[in-house]
Amino acid sequence: MLELTLNEVSKHFSAKKAVNGVSVRLTSGVYGLLGANGAGKTTLMRMICGILSPTSGTIQMNGQEISRMGERYRDLLGYLPQDFGYYPDFSAEEFLWYVGSLKGLTLPAAKGKARELLRTVALSEAARKKIRTFSGGMKQRLGIAQAMLNDPRVLVLDEPTAGLDPKERVRFRNLIADLARDKIVILSTHIVSDVEYIADQILVVKQGGLLMTGTVEQLTATMEGCVWSCHVPAREAEEWNARYCVSNLRHEGDQVELRIVSKVKPADQAASVQPTLEDFYLHHFQDEQAAVSDEEKEGA
Repeated sequence: MLELTLNEVSKHFSAKKAVNGVSVRLTSGVYGLLGANGAGKTTLMRMICGILSPTSGTIQMNGQEISRMGERYRDLLGYLPQDFGYYPDFSAEEFLWYVGSLKGLTLPAAKGKARELLRTVALSEAARKKIRTFSGGMKQRLGIAQAMLNDPRVLVLDEPTAGLDPKERVRFRNLIADLARDKIVILSTHIVSDVEYIADQILVVKQGGLLMTGTVEQLTATMEGCVWSCHVPAREAEEWNARYCVSNLRHEGDQVELRIVSKVKPADQAASVQPTLEDFYLHHFQDEQAAVSDEEKEGA
């Protein structure tokens, strides 16, 4: 059984607390790391990957500190940063052979694994094409392939769908769900739909701390009685938008239907509606203006 444990993990950059006292226990499954830009997600993931050392606290894999495991931990790890490095004039298969050699695979083993993974990420037909000709979605799928070359038990994905169109994002989410069997998969994002359908658990990060953890159902349940639908004259829509957190607005002739996130019923005619994860996110992050540390900027 896999168990990745963070015990009061913090990371400070000068006076900035990028991550502050995070404790969580992860076992096999998909974990969505959800938070606004600058909330500390990238710093947290870099510590999980061993790229950064915590200022305080420990990270353990099956009871052993990852800092002491060294190569044994890296052999269990697959990592896709926000902007993974690649050589544009390499073909997809050449790039995977190269990364495989860096991970200690023999050339025959790297070729076999590359062929298998290119098929998995639906890039077999593009195996010999230059990476510089790839679309954003194709590059991200290649990024997944390079992260999977060593058959990792812990897969860390930092904002993997940023900049992708909706079709590619759906394809990417389905791919992650398929790859997640018997692995710990940590998916960082500020795009709610990326984790809503595939995450077993969601870790909500705000201003460097762990605000809440739970399933989608558990998190949205905390918003019961806080999401409303009401119709107002179109000429008043701007005023309502200024007064309340409006998660959706739809014009219907001279009326506007508003979806409002508010602990207080906004009007007598407002009707309570079923909350979503997006409503939860807007409620907790609508005023989020987290300052981005130098380290976060490098990872953004």
